[in-house]
Amino acid sequence: MTVRHSEIRPEPPVAAPRLTVAGLNAHYRESHVLHGIDISVGRGELVTLLGRNGAGKTTTLRAIMGLVARSGRIGFDGQEISALAPHRIARLGIGYVPEERGIFASLTVTENLLLPPVTRAGGMSVEEIYTLFPNLKERASSYGTKLSGGEQQMLAMARILRTGADFLLLDEVTEGLAPVIIEQIGKTLMLLKQRGLTMILVEQNFPFARSVADRHYVIEEGHVVDHATEADLRDACIHARIQSRLGV
Repeated sequence: MTVRHSEIRPEPPVAAPRLTVAGLNAHYRESHVLHGIDISVGRGELVTLLGRNGAGKTTTLRAIMGLVARSGRIGFDGQEISALAPHRIARLGIGYVPEERGIFASLTVTENLLLPPVTRAGGMSVEEIYTLFPNLKERASSYGTKLSGGEQQMLAMARILRTGADFLLLDEVTEGLAPVIIEQIGKTLMLLKQRGLTMILVEQNFPFARSVADRHYVIEEGHVVDHATEADLRDACIHARIQSRLGV
């Protein structure tokens, strides 16, 4: 399905954007996955990318980080970053928490936290991490293999906060987790917003997305096909339209 930009209602300008993505295309070998993605994220915002499996949400995060072949414009804090290597993007303060989490199973929680390099000033100390994630403090000496899925997710997020990143790309952080853990992660995201962090969250859990986000983009087959602020979703017609696109 081809979605023309003219079919999408105009998006209000974002105040003080930290990230501006324009005409972003991405490929996996011969597969053209993203087709002209346009999104923007303001300072201190939490913005979600919504959509069904295979829509291109994760690829959008990976393209921002430079982990896939891409073209288009990506501006971050006034700097063009679309030609930068992933490690240089990380040093600007962008941190990526992948869906697979990627913690080291043979290391303890504390060792996992101490391993990532500090890429810029402002990273949280281990003590601050344990205040933010009290579950991890209780498991400080436990190895990765002994952690629950929720604890592994918290650890994956915590490692990025150690690096000094203040713009987070979060991929499906609630997938497969129990409701009580999802609630804890939601509270943590709100605390990070209060600290001034900016975030993009890939999410399929629409109620959870609504509970934490300022704005939402809907992606289908590599195109942005809709967007809404949380205030917009109080309109029953807009809410129903977004739900229909998500199949919920």
